[in-house]
Amino acid sequence: MADPAAPTEIARGMTDLDPLDGSDVWDITVVSAPFTTGSEDVGTAMGRLQDQAREQDWDLVVGLTELPLHDDGGRHLLVQTDPQRRTAVLSLPALGGIRMHARSRRAVSSLLSTMTEPSADGDEHRVLLPRMGGRWRLLAGMVLANRPWLLVPGLKSALVAALATGAVATINSTVWQLAASLPWWRLVVATIASITLVVAWLVVDGELWDRPDDDSPQARERSRLYNASTVLTLLAGVSICYVALYVVNLAWALFILDPDLMDSQASVGSGDLFVLAWFVASAATVGGGLGSGLESDEAIRAAAYSKREEDRRLRLAGDRHDT
Repeated sequence: MADPAAPTEIARGMTDLDPLDGSDVWDITVVSAPFTTGSEDVGTAMGRLQDQAREQDWDLVVGLTELPLHDDGGRHLLVQTDPQRRTAVLSLPALGGIRMHARSRRAVSSLLSTMTEPSADGDEHRVLLPRMGGRWRLLAGMVLANRPWLLVPGLKSALVAALATGAVATINSTVWQLAASLPWWRLVVATIASITLVVAWLVVDGELWDRPDDDSPQARERSRLYNASTVLTLLAGVSICYVALYVVNLAWALFILDPDLMDSQASVGSGDLFVLAWFVASAATVGGGLGSGLESDEAIRAAAYSKREEDRRLRLAGDRHDT
């Protein structure tokens, strides 16, 4: 069983797994269902997996989730298994987000092989993330699971607005003079400020900030993780947009502007085109951020774990209503 979207895609690539010892071939079925909805507590997720195993008459079941899981003490988990009931759950972000298909494939193969052994211990087993560095590894996995590069095509209205802003600003002689007069550190500040402003606008406009359901330490930790992953995802996505704007603005400036004309009107040479494109990219990023409010929320919501969790709850409620 796999959570919808990325976990399901990963799971569907595992239907050809074979036993490591060369014994009878496994018959693997992939079911996409939000089994982790509201279940940062791993016990709830394990119970749902076991219910599905009984209903489907499966020999064993492995759950793949993109949510962070924790034990009763608040420690983050990579894997929990119940060999007696032949059930296991794997938190994909805890793998670190790099080479997810290969790492998850090895992990699932090992879990299946372990649970099919006749001498498997009946006690539950948990693989905890290390206290030092484990949280950062989990956070990196959550950000990469969000696939921030997919935010770029999702912000097409913002990109169009930014390109329009940049095209107009590039042919303005006042902008030439202003860009040439700015020291490098002001340009760096303008870059950071423009990206930060757009990210803040996306969080506010998309209502992406997660708030704890209660005052428990687990709920507050979950919200901190969700919010950190959302902000980092948006920062990465907007930064990619910024670099793309710089490249487009530079190409436009090199094509449209005559260095002799620039030198005669604003005492700006051809070498200043790179600085001009840098300055215009910052201004265009702010202008494009205003256009992001015209977007559908799907691309923005995909960057937030809290919104995906909300979607899971709605889907699970709909499935229960249908049954």
